[in-house]
Amino acid sequence: EVQLVESGGGLVQPGGSLRLSCATSGFIFDSYTIGWFRQAPGKEREGVSWIRGRDGSTYYADSMEGRFTISRNNDKNTVYLQMNNLKPEDTAVYYCAADDRFRYFGRSYYYPLLRNWGQGTQVTISS
Repeated sequence: EVQLVESGGGLVQPGGSLRLSCATSGFIFDSYTIGWFRQAPGKEREGVSWIRGRDGSTYYADSMEGRFTISRNNDKNTVYLQMNNLKPEDTAVYYCAADDRFRYFGRSYYYPLLRNWGQGTQVTISS
């Protein structure tokens, strides 16, 4: 069974940093794309960043570019999201998802079809 467990969320002041982790098991790590998504109260889920399994290519939503960095540790089967210069509008529950269909990560229409999701970790940016 595919399992995804997020960690690293918390309360941070504006301008601060966090590193989220997505620990995975139950699949061939380098065969799956793994992505980060977020959902704030009253808003739709949005894609943040994702990393392609076969070659480690990285992708970002336009609004995240320059502040967030996705990476992976193949030995630990873990994907990270480094978040810098955090803003109040970054407040949300952050989820990771894994699927072998890379193209499904690029459009919100496909998000409900992604096969595997974690439980999420809360990120709160407030002074």
